[in-house]
Amino acid sequence: MSAEIKSHKDLIVWQKAVDLSMLIYKLTNTFPQREIYGLSSQMRRAAISIASNIAEGRARHTRKDFSHFLHMAFGSAAELETQLLIARRLSFLDDDAHGKTNSFLSEVSKMLRAMIDKLGSTG
Repeated sequence: MSAEIKSHKDLIVWQKAVDLSMLIYKLTNTFPQREIYGLSSQMRRAAISIASNIAEGRARHTRKDFSHFLHMAFGSAAELETQLLIARRLSFLDDDAHGKTNSFLSEVSKMLRAMIDKLGSTG
């Protein structure tokens, strides 16, 4: 018997997206100080946007709106993937940190894609 989803907080994808945000904050704390308003800030905003869009979409209470916001979260995940690659190429992240973070992001992205597919394409 599956648990009833009462709010976005019950969604595993939202929980993982919040964990991803925490991970991105920890990683970007190690970036050079000069990046505080650059790549660091962009990565943090993209990560937060994933969880925030899941929450906002779920709060709208329609399949169409939820799907729309899941698409936005998926777009933010792609943005973060690009930023992680740039951070790696700038040597702000080592291969291990990049690989682990990218793997976690990939898991969240796959969950988002599965939810979008399940809801049906609405935008």
